[in-house]
Amino acid sequence: MSAVAGAGGVGIAATGSYLPELELGPESFGTSAQPVAPLMRPPATRRHVAPNERAADMVARATRPMLERLGVDPTESVDLIITNVLLPDLPITGCGAEVAQRLGWSPESIVDLHNGGCGSFPYMLKLARSMMAGDGVRSALLCNVQNTAGQVYVQPRLRQTPQAAIPGDGCGVAYVVPDGGSPVLAVEVRNEPECAIDMDMTLPDRKYWEAGESELNITFTEKRAKEIVARGNRLVPQVVLDVCERIGAAREDIDVLITNQPNRVYLRNWRREIGIDESRHFHTFDRYGNLYGAGVPVSLDHAVHEGIVRDGDLVVLAGFAHAGDFAAAAALRWRVYDRHNSGGVERERRGE
Repeated sequence: MSAVAGAGGVGIAATGSYLPELELGPESFGTSAQPVAPLMRPPATRRHVAPNERAADMVARATRPMLERLGVDPTESVDLIITNVLLPDLPITGCGAEVAQRLGWSPESIVDLHNGGCGSFPYMLKLARSMMAGDGVRSALLCNVQNTAGQVYVQPRLRQTPQAAIPGDGCGVAYVVPDGGSPVLAVEVRNEPECAIDMDMTLPDRKYWEAGESELNITFTEKRAKEIVARGNRLVPQVVLDVCERIGAAREDIDVLITNQPNRVYLRNWRREIGIDESRHFHTFDRYGNLYGAGVPVSLDHAVHEGIVRDGDLVVLAGFAHAGDFAAAAALRWRVYDRHNSGGVERERRGE
């Protein structure tokens, strides 16, 4: 476990998101006729990536409108790009360099962060803060992409399973600057590497890169299923309450909580354990399904532009990844970013 805390550092100047055009309801999967308990029902809608839509395309489509709203020259390169993509288009590398190419940028540093999963956005804030403190980085683009719904979960046999109706695709981004925007008050990171092998890719007859007809699927160790669920129920409340403790805040002080959104059961259990009512726990599960790592920045962007997050709010972002080997939370004091006072030309008000 580690943490970053203190004044100054970095702040989120703007957020952005992109959701693919293709929208699907539960009837598009093999689960519509099955009776399901209310908390386990699939989302009403979710989006799927287009057949040839790459992760870098999604990032570019989320980033350009964000920069326009902020009044930032879209041709002006950031110093740092950090990405997390659930299903990299090329297994050998992430999409950071391709993102830079799409946007016409030449950043000094590109970090393709692969292990953070659904908790990667708070972790990106921690890395950005460290690099801005030590390397003179003046601007950063943080990017989360979920792109498995329209690629993995549309395989003919897998599409008929209940789990295929839960994921959706999307991308969330944030423009981060030092000593400005909405300051990051603290970041809490927790690693439990002994749990890493509890998640696997199931292919009975081959490795994932070998030719064959079996369908790729993400699975969890069946004999430890209850332990994995209990771990997920525990980790998010732990990192949320720990990050609050670091800044001297009580759970009652949280104005808006945004977490990853695997299903309604986890969302309910996290609220109960943290002690926060549903009105302060914002998510987009019913609209977009399980967005994995993109769930936190996409929901944050929607909360900002729908007026859920207001100037001065204490916002806590949190998530756990995989079978529970990683979790992270970040606490922010949300502020309206005034670019004029930060050397820019435009004041951006969220949701106005």
